[in-house]
Amino acid sequence: MAQHRSMPESGTGCPVVGIGLRQPHYRELAERRPALGFLEVHSENFFADGGAALAVLEQMRGHYAISLHGVGLGLGSAVGIDEWHLDRLARLVERIEPVRVSDHACFARAAIGGQLAHAADLLPIPFTRTALEILCTNVQRVQERLRRPILVENLSAYLGFDEADFDEPAFLAELSRRSGCALLLDVNNLYVNALNARRDDATAPAPLAAVRAWIDALPASGVVGEIHLAGHCDRGNIVIDDHGSRVCAEVWQAYAHAIDRFGAQMPTLIEWDTDVPALEVLLDEARLAAEAQQRAGTATGVPA
Repeated sequence: MAQHRSMPESGTGCPVVGIGLRQPHYRELAERRPALGFLEVHSENFFADGGAALAVLEQMRGHYAISLHGVGLGLGSAVGIDEWHLDRLARLVERIEPVRVSDHACFARAAIGGQLAHAADLLPIPFTRTALEILCTNVQRVQERLRRPILVENLSAYLGFDEADFDEPAFLAELSRRSGCALLLDVNNLYVNALNARRDDATAPAPLAAVRAWIDALPASGVVGEIHLAGHCDRGNIVIDDHGSRVCAEVWQAYAHAIDRFGAQMPTLIEWDTDVPALEVLLDEARLAAEAQQRAGTATGVPA
């Protein structure tokens, strides 16, 4: 597989911490240029051949490394990858030369009544050998088209399947081993799933302990390539991964555990997609992540 060229992640305040590039912050980011390791965008928002949004992204590409995070490939779909979608993504990758390209371990496309339908959602897949074969095939197809490894993210899932040949971390580790992809570890997703599991079954492990055990089940090196941090919403009977608030204390604790295991300089994104706050709030969350990286680096004797 060909190696890709990419802009090195930079910035003195948060060397490998990034935020999402969102429209309310376009002008302020361009004017202030705060120290950030990278900016991340949803790939599908920039599939058009031109327009103001793409112009802003190309401008930002001159100042920051860019990470492309997709929500539409449906990597676990048994019907395969939408070639139009993949072509548009490939054109964007060639144009922007991102440091990372990622999507989710989910399915979204299926044949219904003889027609292909897209659910416009991140639907969970069973952790079976058959699902793994499908996921590996689709990931390899994407990587061959893009001529680079991609990252695959674990889901916040609100239902599961009784049938399973693996637990989730073993399933994703095997995906990485077989396909050559890396994992995008969403720590908030792990915590949301653990909270909901505890509400469904009072005998389930305490949420933070469950998250730490999940993290420890992954190989310590060579698998995780990025971490996502976000907020969630407690609706009483269910917890929703809505990316609409600050990272909670327990997720910060889980993040500290993750970077102790996977490395103090693991690229980390502050993810905030709903009720987008002032830029200063995102920068403050990025500062907290950078400080956690510095503490982890100090503890291990490796400069953060």
